[in-house]
Amino acid sequence: MHARSGRTVRDLRRENRTAVLRRLYFDGPMSRLTLGPATGLSSGSVSNVVAELVAEGLVEEAGSVDSAGGRPRTLLRISPGSGFMIGVDIGETRIRIELFDLALTELARTERPLASSGPRTARYDVDLVVAHLREGIAEVLRIAEVPAELLLGVGVGVPGIVARTPEDGAVVHGQTVDWDAVPLERLLREHVELPASVPYWIDNGAKTLGQAEMWFGAGRGARSAVVVLFGSGVGACVVTDPMGPGRALEWGHLTVRVRGRRCRCGSQGCLEAYAGAEALLERWREAGGRPPEGTDEETALTAMLAAAYPADAGTAPDATALAVLEETAEFLGAGFADLINLFQPERILVGGWAGLQLGTRFLETVTGYARAYALRYPASRTGIGLGTLGPEAVTVGAALLPLVDFFAQGGRRPETEPAPPSPAWQTALRDRVSP
Repeated sequence: MHARSGRTVRDLRRENRTAVLRRLYFDGPMSRLTLGPATGLSSGSVSNVVAELVAEGLVEEAGSVDSAGGRPRTLLRISPGSGFMIGVDIGETRIRIELFDLALTELARTERPLASSGPRTARYDVDLVVAHLREGIAEVLRIAEVPAELLLGVGVGVPGIVARTPEDGAVVHGQTVDWDAVPLERLLREHVELPASVPYWIDNGAKTLGQAEMWFGAGRGARSAVVVLFGSGVGACVVTDPMGPGRALEWGHLTVRVRGRRCRCGSQGCLEAYAGAEALLERWREAGGRPPEGTDEETALTAMLAAAYPADAGTAPDATALAVLEETAEFLGAGFADLINLFQPERILVGGWAGLQLGTRFLETVTGYARAYALRYPASRTGIGLGTLGPEAVTVGAALLPLVDFFAQGGRRPETEPAPPSPAWQTALRDRVSP
């Protein structure tokens, strides 16, 4: 049966379920009475949808609130134990794997460090990465005692451009980590022991960071934003729809100096060749600085910042480290100015482990350069600040990828999957995994 708009009755029911689930997720707990105006649905439609979702265990009661002269209104919320997601961050120093319930409460995590020295081809060996994911996914499920059949999906943030093919699914083109058309989704399906019905969602790490910050972090409430990710390298995500997934940008490979430093992508003069943590440490070393030997990039960058900005007011700063960082601030400011001129975003947000370290020290200086290089009108309308979700936001954003699709489908799993667990079973699971 088709509605007059061309949508089927099934489409309309799915859209109604999606509207209720999203509103409860972001603004719950809510009563049935307040769900009507919030979703634009009639009271009858709200009652029918809520009855379905409660029967399926997706929505549960969460107390009550007094009403004006009538009976107390029952509050509703998304049931945290009605589904689970795994988020993966294939970073440039480690792989982080986390298991979340539907309320994004972390239930288990594991990390697999990547080699801090040696050739990049060995550090990001595809077989090694897939083995880390196979073992890590099994480990978090075992720790939380969550059946794999209850997963809504596995979201994976990766360094590089993600394309999709009918044969292999998500294929990763990660030039800076020497991944040339790696069929990552197919490899995970072949080697990770999960039911065939569990979907994989693989996307650029900056894009998953952007998703997390827009939904739950410093981007919430903004109509548009650019979220930049600083780690070993540099990336960005531009968001023009707060509820949309955003679009990954290879911003780190914007040319900031013609015939400049050689970038690890093979080109010259890229922003990443000056502003990524790997390049920063190389430039410090080339200028005569002494980064600590035998440590990972995060430890070495911390040492560089401590040398340039000593905590003890009586200690002179390391002039070499300070000069490199000050030059970097100008390169970043110019890069931010390009983002402002191109996209005119409401906000630019800085995230990633290196971005959060650097931002606390000289974001104000970077902002000054950005406003000097950008056109005055868009620059005056763009706020620049730090992300608020911490260095693990990529993992959170990756876990949101299957959740976004789950809501878009009205909270329905594929028909091949088992029915959701009973509310009593969910309560027992929460009691078992909660701290």
